[in-house]
Amino acid sequence: MDDGRAVVTEESSGPAIEAIRGALAAWLGTLEPGLRERATFPFESTERFAWDYRPGDRAGLALGAMDERQQAAAGSIVAASLSVRSAAEVAAIVSLEPVLGELERRNGRSGFERRDPDLYWFAVFGEPVAEGPWAWRLGGHHIAIEQTFVDGRLAGAAPSFLGANPAVVPAADWTGEWAGTRALTGEETLARDLVRSLSPEQRRVAVVDPVAPPDIRSGIGRLAQFDGIPAGIRHDDLDPSQRESLEGLVRHYVDRSRPELADEEWSRIVDASLASMTFAWAGPVEPGRGHYYAIRGPRTLIEYDDTQDGANHIHAVWRDPTNDWGEDVLAAHYAAAHR
Repeated sequence: MDDGRAVVTEESSGPAIEAIRGALAAWLGTLEPGLRERATFPFESTERFAWDYRPGDRAGLALGAMDERQQAAAGSIVAASLSVRSAAEVAAIVSLEPVLGELERRNGRSGFERRDPDLYWFAVFGEPVAEGPWAWRLGGHHIAIEQTFVDGRLAGAAPSFLGANPAVVPAADWTGEWAGTRALTGEETLARDLVRSLSPEQRRVAVVDPVAPPDIRSGIGRLAQFDGIPAGIRHDDLDPSQRESLEGLVRHYVDRSRPELADEEWSRIVDASLASMTFAWAGPVEPGRGHYYAIRGPRTLIEYDDTQDGANHIHAVWRDPTNDWGEDVLAAHYAAAHR
């Protein structure tokens, strides 16, 4: 694989950002003052750094508080901001909520009432204008998407979390169109292909534990936690085909954003060096058993865990250790503004 680095310029990403701004403006234009007040925050608000992937209320405006026209406009924000693949993944994750609730009800588990596709919140930070910083966010159970822009450029698209429960809708417990379906696929299959390609010597370095941890370890704080996140095998210690597989796995996460924005994030990762990037795996290699992996690099922290609910419950996060929330790019913006 070549380094995959696109030449990203304001001209190449500008139309994409204009499309996102247009979708946000159209959505905000559908909201009466009370709803708009719930949906918008100053860019400097600490709420911008709040994120979670567990069930629970979020700040912002929930789908359930919108009428059909407003919901359609909110969907246009997702379509404008994300890749076609990930927009479909987001829709599938939301649609899984009543499936999960019904499965839990049948199994006598409490809390199934909270599985509600209306409980996903949109929020806008600052004014989506050509100059200055602004951001938007979508949050709810198993979805935490955030994109920050400054002066007409993407500042950052991390943290980025997608999850799925059930990872595969069990055909034995469910009939109809959802039986046997998956909301997320590449996060598991690409990583499994990589670990299976490793030689016995390479596996001794990459497979760090026979038992996977019960969840991702980086947390939900403003800053990712690195304690306990393994390093594993270096990119430079892989053969060319394996390096291509690792890069493709990282790009799968970065490519949650629409292509022009994903290319910009990938350029930052490549510029920071792929050589020191590491891949670690924990748990069995065979499908259907609890497993975990982590990818670490100067501009990359990826964690994936599928151990809960019989190894049928995915958590998958991408963070940028130096630029979560666009903070590195924003710092440069503010420094330039005060010269």
